[in-house]
Amino acid sequence: MKKNIIAMNASIMIGLGSILAAPSVYAESISDLEKQKESIQEKRSGVESNISDTEKKIDNLQDKQMTAEEQIEAIEAKIAESTKKIDAKNAEITQTKKEIEALKEEIKVLKERIAKRNEVLKERALSFQETGGDVNYLEVLFGSSSFGDLVDRVGAVATIAEADRDILKQHELDKKELEEKQNAVEAKLASLEVAKAELLEIQKQQKQQKQEKDALVKKLKQQTEKHEHEKMGLEEEKANLAAQEKAIKSAINLEHQRLAELEAARKKAAAEAKKRAEQEAAQAAAQAASQASETKKQSTSSGSSAKSNSSSSAPSSSQVSSNVSQAPAVSSGTFTRPSAGYVSSTMGERWNKQHAGIDIAASGTVPVVAAADGVVSRSYFSSTYGNVIFVTHSIGGQQWTTVYAHLSSRQAGEGSVVAKGQQIGIMGNTGHSYGQHLHFELHKGAWNYSKSNAVNPLNYIPN
Repeated sequence: MKKNIIAMNASIMIGLGSILAAPSVYAESISDLEKQKESIQEKRSGVESNISDTEKKIDNLQDKQMTAEEQIEAIEAKIAESTKKIDAKNAEITQTKKEIEALKEEIKVLKERIAKRNEVLKERALSFQETGGDVNYLEVLFGSSSFGDLVDRVGAVATIAEADRDILKQHELDKKELEEKQNAVEAKLASLEVAKAELLEIQKQQKQQKQEKDALVKKLKQQTEKHEHEKMGLEEEKANLAAQEKAIKSAINLEHQRLAELEAARKKAAAEAKKRAEQEAAQAAAQAASQASETKKQSTSSGSSAKSNSSSSAPSSSQVSSNVSQAPAVSSGTFTRPSAGYVSSTMGERWNKQHAGIDIAASGTVPVVAAADGVVSRSYFSSTYGNVIFVTHSIGGQQWTTVYAHLSSRQAGEGSVVAKGQQIGIMGNTGHSYGQHLHFELHKGAWNYSKSNAVNPLNYIPN
């Protein structure tokens, strides 16, 4: 009988020991979750620092862009000024050409005058050649009839000679004036053409500078747009990390709640075990009084022990099932398939970009289920993902994140605790999508903008 009591007490202690051991397991789980929370907080801090750096880059690029645009305005003002100068030179050139046309008429008159004088001079030269020149004047003088006539003839000869000298002098002056006018106008026109050419060259350089500045502004705008897009991605990553931190906190609270419930169950089980042990000890003492009834009491004790063992065993946990039509059966692995359909696109490079997950396509109303137990960290509409749900999982001390994108509708809000195989949405075609399908991503760790933690889901879910 004593041996039976010892065995019975041992059985109670084993059951109690399993209950007592459970809190340490949960404590390790909470410790893992706390580490994951700290890791997310560090990542958030890093992302915030990256956002700050990106904002500084954007500000710097915008300053450069503003400076370049101001320089472009200054260059455009210079181009406008040089254009005015070129227009002025063109007006001067036009006026000079008009002067040249007028001068041509003057030159024409001068040429006619010179031609007539040339004829007179030719006649004079011919007369000199035929008469010997000065002999004619002597004949005129000696042929005078009186002194008065001589004086008159001397005056006449002097006048004729002076006239000849004046003709020659005017002839030379007209020729010189003609040459000077031609040279002056041609020099002025050449000078204007040179000045215009210089202005055109300056304007050409100014336009080249403007083109370079325009190209610089375009480049700066592209870089700014790139950094702004990067900033948007980082802000989305920050929001996701904040949501994941919130989900981890929720998971920690659930673990604490489980631990509290388990501690209460442990105390209750310990009290009941102690009570049963006292009752069984009393029964054993009573049984010692009568050897005859000992067998009967032992039988009763065995039945009581069996009943005690049955009552102290842990209740079986019911598996959460998802009675969703067309949903795939929940698999026994770590992750289950998130929806029915065929894999239309695998993970890898696609359209010169990294496709960070897989696409599962199907027609009709297709339920989408959680790939594993977890907490919904984000549930919102994204311009690229469309209707999307992020679920944070803690499995064996490792954080995982699953992404379910392009949903037609979402059936799980942020902070919701979801079970493996539980429906969370309907397959759709929202966001940047071409045709109904589920875009499914699996990240070993937190989701980030660069998706560096993404792993191939086909290595983890049933095909």
